Amino acid sequence: MALHFSKEEFSQRKNKVLESMKKQNLDTLLMFRQESMYWLTGYDSFGYVFFQTLVLNKNGDVILLTRAPDLRQAQNTSNIEDIRIWIDKDESNPTDDLKIILNELSLKGKKIGIEYEAYGMTGRNALRLNKSLENYCDIEDKSELITKHRVVKSQEEIIYVKKAAELADRALDQAWKYTKAGESESKILAEMQKIVLEGGGDYPANEYIIGSGHNALLCRYQSEKRILSSTDQLSIEWAGTYKHYHSAMFRTIPVGKSEPKHIKMYDACLEALKNCEKKLIPGNTAGEVFDMHAQTFDNLGFNKSRMNACGYSLGSTFAPNWMDWPMLYTGNPYIIQPGNVFFLHMILMDSTNELAMNLGETYLVTENGNERLGKQKLDLVVL
Repeated sequence: MALHFSKEEFSQRKNKVLESMKKQNLDTLLMFRQESMYWLTGYDSFGYVFFQTLVLNKNGDVILLTRAPDLRQAQNTSNIEDIRIWIDKDESNPTDDLKIILNELSLKGKKIGIEYEAYGMTGRNALRLNKSLENYCDIEDKSELITKHRVVKSQEEIIYVKKAAELADRALDQAWKYTKAGESESKILAEMQKIVLEGGGDYPANEYIIGSGHNALLCRYQSEKRILSSTDQLSIEWAGTYKHYHSAMFRTIPVGKSEPKHIKMYDACLEALKNCEKKLIPGNTAGEVFDMHAQTFDNLGFNKSRMNACGYSLGSTFAPNWMDWPMLYTGNPYIIQPGNVFFLHMILMDSTNELAMNLGETYLVTENGNERLGKQKLDLVVL
């Protein structure tokens, strides 16, 4: 088995979940988030695109219900011993197979928590599951039960996060090397991803964001690949990824020359990032970090160009995105703790002048403050 953590680590995680279940009077938890399954057992797969659930009852029994292609996947990557297979066939309903497991565990009339906030929990799957459990047991949405444990990283996890940060730094070196007039965005992307994979990393949980010219103002990946002009702007958001742990970065790189407005936007991003760093400490809330971001940009005249969130937690996540809970937006009451990992992104999009400026870094919250995990310079680099 290719387990990425020690037996002691997995045992501690399981005990934490069982304790939370006890406090919330849960007899069983049905996990549909691949992140939860990976964190709890090591199970590594993209089989969650189909119906798949990991059952954990209050006695500590663990049962995986999945499809045949994931049988050996679970055997090779996890500590799960009891693996059940539902059969692909016309009009198959895997909730029937789940019901058999629940009956074996004597859960009729009991209280069951369900991870509804999961990419594998499609609307159809949720409807089928709810119908199957109707008048069978009490169900509650417990989507964040494990997520709230995952948000504080252990020492074993931090090793992987820091390795991911090293890979992200190397990818930025490649971006600086290949960003020049006449070069293709495709080449830049290829070299950045190549250096991560050659360094032992993984595919990221979502695509790198890259755009130049008018597309530099986009915050999502799209498939157009431009050739950089003699005077241009290139925005790139990427993550180093190791054992599914992410460390993200964001940069806008002017090509040829930088506009005076570009420089003003960069200065604002740097000031906002530094101010948010000061707020990203134990005891403050996620909302306070965002409010500092907003206050800085608004005071500098960039209210219409900024976003309504300035970052989010990072960890071991699976496609379709690397964003984890919680997000940094106004009023978010989450209290920052040592062991949190947050990506702070300062984003300015000036649609009137078609200018972009982005500056993003990943931070580990420590007992006394935080540590910027990326070691690259924050200067505005013009290529």
